Amino acid sequence: MNDIVLATNNEKKLAELQSLMNGLKINFIPQAKFNIGSSEEPFNTFIENALIKARYASKKTNLPAIADDSGICVDVLSGKPGVHSARFAGEPASDEKNNNKLLDCLKNKKNRRAHYHCAIVFIRNVDDPEPIICEGQWYGEILEAPRGKFGFGYDPIFLDFKTEKAAAELDPEVKNRISHRGQALQKLKQKFKIIYEQ
Repeated sequence: MNDIVLATNNEKKLAELQSLMNGLKINFIPQAKFNIGSSEEPFNTFIENALIKARYASKKTNLPAIADDSGICVDVLSGKPGVHSARFAGEPASDEKNNNKLLDCLKNKKNRRAHYHCAIVFIRNVDDPEPIICEGQWYGEILEAPRGKFGFGYDPIFLDFKTEKAAAELDPEVKNRISHRGQALQKLKQKFKIIYEQ
């Protein structure tokens, strides 16, 4: 088995990652097991933030690392909240506060189109000059009120165009197949099969 550290302290995100990468001969270890905190996310792009998180986790553990940075981008808000999705409503952060702020921002707006974006980075070591970067987008629009009981983040107010359901109404297995993170991880999984000769 190959050990890889997952650069996240978000348990729901961790569960998604492990579920989607199931079947590979890889032992994914959450960074919390090493008692290391979260890295800074100082950049304005998902890729740069994912890369700094991966390098931080790899440096602290001396292991290969996977990190993702994802968020929701709303057309009429020029792509906001974007990389600031997790703390859109400020600290202390909460999904409910973030959802309420986004709904307030879109009051009386006809254009409610939005998409989730995910950038996932894999590095073999902290100085890896060839990070593997995989991205995914999930298109839909922002609902006027929350729906559903699954998922996390903006899922209760994000309507998926294909299924015409809120992300929080989707069975987790279905969500993992079509979501932004699911798309990015499927691409990464294919690359892993080559790297690790699965």
